[in-house]
Amino acid sequence: MRCVAALPAARLAAARALPATAAPLCALLIAPPPTLGPPASSSSAASLPANCASSISLRPDSKFTQQELPACKPLLTPGIVIGAFSLIGIVFVPIGLASLSASQDIVELIDRYDAECVSANDKVGFIQDTKTDKACTRKITVPKPMKGPIHVYYQLENFYQNHRRYVKSRNDKQLRMKESASLVTNCEPEATSQDGSPIVPCGLIAWSLFNDTYSFSLNKKAVEVNKKNIAWDSDKNTKFGSDVFPSNFQKGGLIGGAKLNEKLPLSQQEDLIVWMRTAALPTFRKLYGRIETDISASDEITVVIQNNYNTYSFGGTKALVLSTTSWIGGRNNSIGVAYVAIGGICLLLAMGFVVLYVLKPRTLGDPSYLSWNKENPDNPN
Repeated sequence: MRCVAALPAARLAAARALPATAAPLCALLIAPPPTLGPPASSSSAASLPANCASSISLRPDSKFTQQELPACKPLLTPGIVIGAFSLIGIVFVPIGLASLSASQDIVELIDRYDAECVSANDKVGFIQDTKTDKACTRKITVPKPMKGPIHVYYQLENFYQNHRRYVKSRNDKQLRMKESASLVTNCEPEATSQDGSPIVPCGLIAWSLFNDTYSFSLNKKAVEVNKKNIAWDSDKNTKFGSDVFPSNFQKGGLIGGAKLNEKLPLSQQEDLIVWMRTAALPTFRKLYGRIETDISASDEITVVIQNNYNTYSFGGTKALVLSTTSWIGGRNNSIGVAYVAIGGICLLLAMGFVVLYVLKPRTLGDPSYLSWNKENPDNPN
């Protein structure tokens, strides 16, 4: 006995009551449930109003929404797997080797000076004494030729610029807009001066601005340090206003770091802009400037350092870094090592699959091997 499904009266009535724009719903209402027999008679569907048959579908006409975009799902045969791993290895290993070579060609000089440029007896007292001359002369010998521009960085260790309270200690509206100079939210304890006037820029980040200075000379001739364009253009143009000028800055009882030129807008105070882009790790470098001239091998650079910044009270360290650059930026072996490691692993996997395929070949899977597709003598259908 075969089952024949007829359109229920309730569903037919609901379909007749729909407006002309409800074609998809009409289709759902009149569609019969799956049956084991032949399709139902079309007499019941013919009695529906014409709007169900002639209305335009409201289904979004997009291949993306209908999941009809072209797609490729390769069958993971031994050839495809071995080829994919081999291709990744062949591409990644040369990139990694090129990156390592470029990194090794970079000349980088690091001179830690915090221990030598301070009195051993009372380091914190030495830094806090405003009457003490803090000049310190260092000599750096160049082992390899350095082609300009040579980037000058200061490096700090054990300085947690990523501390939540420190990161929030600023007011971005105040930095951008002149009319928001009185906004000092989140800036305590460096929010207002002793007379209650707002500090611009406010907050602990600006207050702790790095204030060590470096003067360079080569063969008894002064070497100029270019301090222009050391900050990101996006920061200068969007985060710091060209009509916002410093006021009441570093005029309290406790001086934190460098002072600012009150005649220059914040958008031109590039040392401040670089400093206020907080670092993610406790050891970081920030760009101080650039030396545009070339330096030959075996030359001796004389650096006069004004050791003003107090890293001694929290156990931090300071270092001066001179570095050339290449197409990968500064010295960074991590990228090259990562590429070589991933490429090498992929090549090893490819060779392993080749050996496995040769020693223990296996018939490729096919749906006909599934248990429910095999011939069943009890149920041949």
